[in-house]
Amino acid sequence: MEPRLNYWTKSPNLMESFLTLNNAIEASGLEKNLMHLVKLRASQINGCAFCIDMHTREARRDGEAEQRLYLTSAWHESFLFTPREKAALAWTEALTKLGDHIPNDALFDATRAEFSEEETVVLTALITMINSWNRLSIAFRAVHAEPDAKAA
Repeated sequence: MEPRLNYWTKSPNLMESFLTLNNAIEASGLEKNLMHLVKLRASQINGCAFCIDMHTREARRDGEAEQRLYLTSAWHESFLFTPREKAALAWTEALTKLGDHIPNDALFDATRAEFSEEETVVLTALITMINSWNRLSIAFRAVHAEPDAKAA
């Protein structure tokens, strides 16, 4: 697959603004492994190969277990995720699939049971940010990295 265009070089000031917001969200205090899971799950739902590849690589680099990465798409059926992670993943799915699936009060309350008000805002911003990155990468066909020599 060939990229359509490099959005970083075509609009560097705008992309730097995206990156500034992204970095602020990343520095907001949510657990790093939780952020990796949220980014991976939204990217799976959106079908963004570039982002799935990048976020699994980053998660592994930061010590996330391979098995949990494999099971992120089936987190509902796995005991490997904490109640807090499951709440984050449920909120991620609801906000990523918006359309006819507006998050209801029960889901919001379940999210709030695991996250403070401030954390809920940060989590929601994180989900919004990864969905934005997914849409940019999909629209312009960002190409994921080559396989690692070890994996080949």
